[in-house]
Amino acid sequence: MATITSLKGNHIWPRIAMHRRTNFVGKPAALVFGKRPIQARVKLHLDVSTVVSLNVDHQDEVGRPKTNFAPCMWGDTFSYCTILLDNQVIEENIEEIKTLKEEVWHRIMSSEKDIIEKMSLIDTLERLGISYHFEEEIEDQLSNMFDLNVIHEEDDLYNVALYFRLFRQHGYPISSDHFNQFKDNNGKFKEALLTDAKGLLSLYEAAYVRKHGDDILDEALIFAKSHLERITPILESTLEKQVTHALMQPLHKGLPRIEAHFNISIYEECGSRNDKLLRFAKLDYNLLQLLHKKELSELTLWWKDLKLVSELPYIRDRIVECFLCAIGVYFEPQYSQARIMLTKCIVMLSVLDDTYDSYGTLDELLLFTKAVERWDLSEIDRLPSYMKTIYSTLLNLFKDYDIEVKELNTFNGVCYVKEAMKETVRSYYIEAKWFIKGNVPLFEEYLNNALITGAFYLLVPASLLGMRSTSKASFDWILNKPKILLASAIVGRVVDDIASYKVEKERGQLVTGIECYMKEHNLSIEEVNEKLFKLVENAWKALNKELIKPTSMSAEVQMRIVNFTRIPDVVYKNNQDGYSDPKYNLKPLVESLLVHPIHM
Repeated sequence: MATITSLKGNHIWPRIAMHRRTNFVGKPAALVFGKRPIQARVKLHLDVSTVVSLNVDHQDEVGRPKTNFAPCMWGDTFSYCTILLDNQVIEENIEEIKTLKEEVWHRIMSSEKDIIEKMSLIDTLERLGISYHFEEEIEDQLSNMFDLNVIHEEDDLYNVALYFRLFRQHGYPISSDHFNQFKDNNGKFKEALLTDAKGLLSLYEAAYVRKHGDDILDEALIFAKSHLERITPILESTLEKQVTHALMQPLHKGLPRIEAHFNISIYEECGSRNDKLLRFAKLDYNLLQLLHKKELSELTLWWKDLKLVSELPYIRDRIVECFLCAIGVYFEPQYSQARIMLTKCIVMLSVLDDTYDSYGTLDELLLFTKAVERWDLSEIDRLPSYMKTIYSTLLNLFKDYDIEVKELNTFNGVCYVKEAMKETVRSYYIEAKWFIKGNVPLFEEYLNNALITGAFYLLVPASLLGMRSTSKASFDWILNKPKILLASAIVGRVVDDIASYKVEKERGQLVTGIECYMKEHNLSIEEVNEKLFKLVENAWKALNKELIKPTSMSAEVQMRIVNFTRIPDVVYKNNQDGYSDPKYNLKPLVESLLVHPIHM
């Protein structure tokens, strides 16, 4: 049994936040990726996007598109990290968290608690965003309960669905047959369930971890969703908020830090809450927020020092939103350096995406593509002046990455990320050529290229660069585009295509997934959207299947892919391009995660 002194998380973040070495400010960014990934052929039942899109109105005298992207809405908000608490208060909070953490540890490990109480505690810790302090302990408890087949003895819908979801999310091969007990003799879900709002909500959340073959969960999702929508207006306040939020953002598809913020507010309203657990969650959230704000301050100064926004007025100024995505991939304190490195990769990719989609001529883009392929600073003289800035920034970024990874004394995967960057740029050029020449490829040809321009094949290995636990095996595994990564890339690409279609059509873009599918199959926009939504649903099922043990890669690496897959569901909520125009989807999230602390 682990002792309290061996618990994960004793590295407590605020010390990192206050004393972390800051060797990034003022350096040109660096991109990272792996050896050339294998070109995966995609069949129509299984895409992430760089969370970047287009917004162009007219062309100038040389046929160069002009953009009208909204400017950065944050001004100097994050330029300097302002810490409102003095160091003494921060240290006191750290010590209090240590005490609270030890109490929670004993609650998790206690042999006196019954199964329902333990499972509820694990669920609460995960919802409140503090389960990362107890990863090994939670895994041990779930393993023991799975071996005891505790779900077999349950007949309460809420509990069965809770057990099922937790086991599935942690990779245990639990069968969906356990839900058959809630059907009547006619094969329909029992009418008695219609009055069990908490049970229906638990069933609804469990349905999202389904894989192919879980037909009963396909039925359960339709059943639970329709009845939750019907009864929401008559529910008591706290439960009504939970249901409304879940219908908008299912837990399994939500980003952990965003869900934690919501669930802390909900837990505070619960009469059965544990006040010490609530205080633990609030302290943890606010101190992590200080760390994230410090990281964003470094990134903002680095971004301004590059002066790319003034030199390249056509690009989207989105350093804050890029960092929000990095928090979505990993929020925990031990990934501080990884978040900074990944953010630089995302924002650099955004610059390249805008250059290929919204500014460069075909001749210029060909020169740039060849220069990236050769990856040699001597190539810079062949490029037009505005591209020289981009090219030197890109190469300098990778030089910095190489230095930073070596300082971590871990496996150096920068060469992998570099090759993935080359592949992405080649596919950007193919896409630009289709657009500029007006060629509309078959959907499968489009998708195979779009899965690369969607950038998950680049960003996933890039996310490993700053992780101290990464290995050659991790990069090699990603290089071969495993099924879980392919499924993730499909989700990102297709969700992006659906959300950005209207804007792209207004600017005359013919080479989109929707346009390719419509032309090839002679279908309406509504019919195509239905087909593509089904593609996304099937990809989520494929991803969920790949998480079930035994797996060929560690859960730590796999969770990076899962979190990348969640980002498009948040960024493109309600079919809006939240990256190009952040004021609706992303602005309130940035404010809650990075501006306003939770009231204690």
